[in-house]
Amino acid sequence: MADRDFSPSDAHFDDEAVAEPDAHVADAGDAPEASDGAAEEIDRLQDRLLRLTAEYDNYRRRSLTDREEAVRQGRRAVLIPILDVYDDLTRSLDAAQRAAQQDSGSPSFDALSQGIELVFQKFSDALQRVGVTPIEAVGKPFDEHEHEAMMQQPAPEGTESGTVLAEIQPGYRLGDRVLRHARVIVAE
Repeated sequence: MADRDFSPSDAHFDDEAVAEPDAHVADAGDAPEASDGAAEEIDRLQDRLLRLTAEYDNYRRRSLTDREEAVRQGRRAVLIPILDVYDDLTRSLDAAQRAAQQDSGSPSFDALSQGIELVFQKFSDALQRVGVTPIEAVGKPFDEHEHEAMMQQPAPEGTESGTVLAEIQPGYRLGDRVLRHARVIVAE
């Protein structure tokens, strides 16, 4: 088939449509009502989208907070029993140092004492790396958030009432939270 040239006689125009372009638009008189409904639907959907977005953001924050709290509780559950072992090791080191002062000269005892000291230092460093720090107690004012009063004694001269006189069991923090309260003796 050969290419034909287009001629104006081939075109079919609707003279009425060309003469009255607004006639077809006038039939869409219901468009404002339809657009009002569409606008309401758009507003409703945008509102729903905003609410769902806010709900999702809250869910993410809550999930993150819950996960962080679960990690804290897990650490706490592991560290509390370990602190008792740490306290025993501390007492062993103190006893070894006192014994070394009273009876020096035994090379095997000195080696044992040094070994206990090295283990104690490693243990202390490990606790510090995971965020465990001791609570200062002796000489400080009693703080119910950090200390647990086990008994009271008359205040020595020059010591204010409510001051921690001695520590029965050390307390520890994990980050900014108390892991275990320090058990203390408080001045009356």
